Amino acid sequence: QVQLVESGGGLVQAGGSLRLSCVASGSISSINVMGWYRQAPGTQREFVATIVTSSGITNYRESVKGRFTISRDSAKNTVYLQMNSLKPEDTAVYYCAAGSSRWYWGQGTQVTVSS
Repeated sequence: QVQLVESGGGLVQAGGSLRLSCVASGSISSINVMGWYRQAPGTQREFVATIVTSSGITNYRESVKGRFTISRDSAKNTVYLQMNSLKPEDTAVYYCAAGSSRWYWGQGTQVTVSS
């Protein structure tokens, strides 16, 4: 089992920045990839960014490339999502995810970008 706890969401004006954190605990060694997904009201959950835990290889949703950066601190079992140049359309609940033999999800953290 893997437990994930997110933090760092909040309200920010367009053009501002936020950094999300996700701390993993439990069966850490089983995790192959970690990532961030988001879900806005009335929409499906969508991929934002992922990072392969062993290699550090990253992948991003097209609309966030150049603005968001995913990173990891293996010593702290933590993954970060640095979000810059935020736009109102980035408003959503952001979920941390960890992939091993199955996907694990955090409880989500709200990000609201005002125009």
